[in-house]
Amino acid sequence: MSDSISRPPDPVKDPIQDLARRLAAGDRRALARAITLVESTRPDHRAEAVALLAALPPRQALRIGLSGTPGVGKSTFIESFGLMLTGQGLRVAVLAVDPSSARSGGSILGDKTRMERLSRDPRAFIRPSPSRAELGGVARRTRETVRLAEAAGFDVVLIETVGVGQSETLVAEMSDLFVLLLAPAGGDELQGVKRGIMEMADLILVNKADGELRPTALRTVADYAGALRLLRKRPQDPEGFPKALPVSAVEGGGLDAAWAEMQALDRWRRDNGRFDRRRAEQAERWFRAEVRAGLLARLDREPAAGSLDRLGTEVAAGRTDPVAAAAEMLRLLE
Repeated sequence: MSDSISRPPDPVKDPIQDLARRLAAGDRRALARAITLVESTRPDHRAEAVALLAALPPRQALRIGLSGTPGVGKSTFIESFGLMLTGQGLRVAVLAVDPSSARSGGSILGDKTRMERLSRDPRAFIRPSPSRAELGGVARRTRETVRLAEAAGFDVVLIETVGVGQSETLVAEMSDLFVLLLAPAGGDELQGVKRGIMEMADLILVNKADGELRPTALRTVADYAGALRLLRKRPQDPEGFPKALPVSAVEGGGLDAAWAEMQALDRWRRDNGRFDRRRAEQAERWFRAEVRAGLLARLDREPAAGSLDRLGTEVAAGRTDPVAAAAEMLRLLE
């Protein structure tokens, strides 16, 4: 008989709890795996994602939304800005929502190739996510991905959008600060910027303020600063905000000043209760968005989906009015 004492095998670890533990410890592979999980559309993966999010520690990072016109240099700015932050000892996560391939559904641009230096920084994490034709170019699970990055201990989360449709509104609703990046231009460009976007922006950064474009950039900053003064005062801002500043993503000029302004605005909002109020409103909007999305998904799975297809065919053929068909569909669900 062996002298060794037989021991029962260790209980199998809960894989979701183990993933949450490794994620909270800052394991980058665990973070990547968790993001893949929450982006999955499989019902079993969705159940695991819900359990994972519930098991995460309540950590907070500074969420900075970034949008801008095509060709303004968002990727170059994010790389330079991110490297400046990591150089100060901060951990930075970049969640860049790429346009999706209509054929494969995958990301087209691939931000890791556009931010090569930042992607090699051990204090940075870049995750391009396909928008999959979601409204406004913001991926369906971006909110959850932000939550995962916070739980992993990142200090700053940058959310870049594709800059189409309603992306500015959506990213502003899930960020603590919303930054609009623009290129140097004259008065015609100022006239073309939507008033609503300017009203949402906390900071307007005019990029490419270097070389021959620097004088133009400074004039553009003055134009936007004047336009911002004409807007109605927002209760969530201290005196002097929102404001416009010049930056150079290539040379790094103005990045320190922009970061100082972001920190000042964030401190003021935290000290005055605006930060907590905004986070509470974001959580409620997230809840309502999930309920709406869940109801639509259930509608496609329920037996009434047959009626949905039938009525849709009748509407497409012109035999039924869309409003009347919708009213009938809703009656069937009562």
